[in-house]
Amino acid sequence: MGGGVEAYYGERDPASHAFRGRTARNATMFGRAGLLYVYFSYGMHWCANVVCGEVGVAGAVLLRALEPVAEVEEMEKARAVRRRAGTPPPERDLCRGPANLTCALGIGKEHDGVDLLSAASPVRLVDDGVPPPSGAALTRGPRVGISRATELEWRFWVAGSRYVSRG
Repeated sequence: MGGGVEAYYGERDPASHAFRGRTARNATMFGRAGLLYVYFSYGMHWCANVVCGEVGVAGAVLLRALEPVAEVEEMEKARAVRRRAGTPPPERDLCRGPANLTCALGIGKEHDGVDLLSAASPVRLVDDGVPPPSGAALTRGPRVGISRATELEWRFWVAGSRYVSRG
């Protein structure tokens, strides 16, 4: 019952990678909705975004956190290697934070631009048919980990979820 995302409004958003226009790094953000935009952050972590704008108009949603529901052992192995500790973090921390999420899911630069809606894609965005938990409230607040446009409440998460990354 949990996860979290942050919205980025392309060239109109000073916190977006697309704020200064199209570059080789952010080109995927200018593609069609449903593509995966993957970038390297702080020289050490991969982060993943779902492109959601029209072709030529940048816009994306950063995947900040998710609740693991399948393949948990595989995620634990991936995170244990990343931690260099030999042991995985607690389950609630497997995909808590954008860098942990991409590590647990095995997402890297090679996934930049993949079609999340294609059955042939190595990374897919699917509707599992399970409705949101009854009584679950969507909460919003300021985005985190940025220094510009910090007043915008474009971070969204399921209230009370223990899987949401810290603010």
